[in-house]
Amino acid sequence: MFIPRPTREEFRKLAKQGNLIPVLADFFADLETPVSAYAKLAASRPAFLFESVEGGENASRFSFLGCNPRKVFEAREKTTLIHERGGKTQEIPTPQDPLKLVEEEIQRFQPVEIEGFPPFVGGAVGFLSYEYIHRIEPTVPRAEEDQLDCPLIYYAMIDSLVIFDRAHQKLLLCATVSIDEEEDADAAYDRALAELANLAKMLAEPTPASLRSVPSEPSFEIPHGNFKKEDFEKAVTECREYVHSGDVVQVVLSQRFEKEYQHAPIDLYRTLRTINPSPYMFILETGDFALVGASPEVHVRLTGKKVEIRPIAGTRPRGKSAAEDLRMEEDLLADPKERAEHLMLVDLARNDIGRVCSPGSVHVPDFMAIERYSHVMHIVSQVEGELSEDQNAFDLLRATFPAGTVSGAPKVRAMQIIAEKEKTTRGPYSGALGYFSYDGNYDSCIAIRSAMIREGKVLVQSGAGLVADSIPSNEFDETINKARGLLKAVAISEIVEDENAATTTDPHVSR
Repeated sequence: MFIPRPTREEFRKLAKQGNLIPVLADFFADLETPVSAYAKLAASRPAFLFESVEGGENASRFSFLGCNPRKVFEAREKTTLIHERGGKTQEIPTPQDPLKLVEEEIQRFQPVEIEGFPPFVGGAVGFLSYEYIHRIEPTVPRAEEDQLDCPLIYYAMIDSLVIFDRAHQKLLLCATVSIDEEEDADAAYDRALAELANLAKMLAEPTPASLRSVPSEPSFEIPHGNFKKEDFEKAVTECREYVHSGDVVQVVLSQRFEKEYQHAPIDLYRTLRTINPSPYMFILETGDFALVGASPEVHVRLTGKKVEIRPIAGTRPRGKSAAEDLRMEEDLLADPKERAEHLMLVDLARNDIGRVCSPGSVHVPDFMAIERYSHVMHIVSQVEGELSEDQNAFDLLRATFPAGTVSGAPKVRAMQIIAEKEKTTRGPYSGALGYFSYDGNYDSCIAIRSAMIREGKVLVQSGAGLVADSIPSNEFDETINKARGLLKAVAISEIVEDENAATTTDPHVSR
């Protein structure tokens, strides 16, 4: 049994302030983890789990899980599908800017904010593929070939959530309900209680098998990418010529790796969060495909009117001792090439958010700090501004998409070169994944260090930032090294899943 808040009487009063109200309840489940809870909810796909380890070392306060969305927007080049709970699907021609469909859906509601509630209690959860840029920047051509047939945008309207609050060591159930003009507050409150009971029922299911001990260094091979080595190096040379001619300062060229994968997405996520804790850890399952990742980099964040971008550029491996760690840090900060690239991306971030922020509000409170992760350290800076009164979270996303760290600078010319050299669409890789909250806030990461799982395959993509003095063979190796960590997680997850299959017959183990 749980005690909901607000109470019924409080809900009636809140219903006079708006037409969308969250209802929370504490749920006693001290043995539950975000992963075990997700395994129980994921059967009601689409489903997602967002977790965070701040700075790569400290777990953030909240983890968010959701499933069974009220509505899903899935836009491709020509047609958009709008799926509604209950099975109804509407097909429409894709508008020039399909993100406006999500924006209009969010703007239908006047949410009631309740003090002390978590920062996300419902909204649109999903991603923009890299190819969305062609909808808002027509001078950037679409790549010649589309091997993915991935949505330009995919957003699920989530009203039911399971929230882990680490600060208070408790699990929260959340049901955010809208109040129709014909419906009274009591009927809406009853719907919220029914949804809370449904979430509690799902969490009462048996816990799936736990992650087993596996080798930390499994043997695995890097699969062939969609570039031959000589073709990638030729493309690097050609991009370098664009830099020398003054067309661009940097171009981020990427390649995609693909291998057979007959295991559940949750197995890869469980492994990835263990070996590579990151600020943005996610699993999003749509029913057709899954995205799993551990991204270190925010795309853009909006809290109230505060805009934040945190460019990352410059990398060194972690040292084996504190002294070696310090030497690596000093070497990284003294590297003129790394500093120049980082400064360029900070300037690009300032320019991007300056398009939608109040004049004079953009500043850099943290410049070239070192942030440590499990295996590497990065140079990071914090760029902030205040969103203009006539702009919203959707305008902010459009102004900053895609991130300069995955495209280059100047951005438009770099993307034109990417389309010319990569020749195939990127899909979710280098796009933006996160949530639009009903209250107007937005939080998203750059979809890097991530994998797409579909049709018995796992796809991993990684890029290298090309500048005037780039060495073609080194840049090819960089794409492989960036993909290596994720492919290692894939290899471990296959061992984990196979060991679980050999030692349990629990029907709730993901297959």
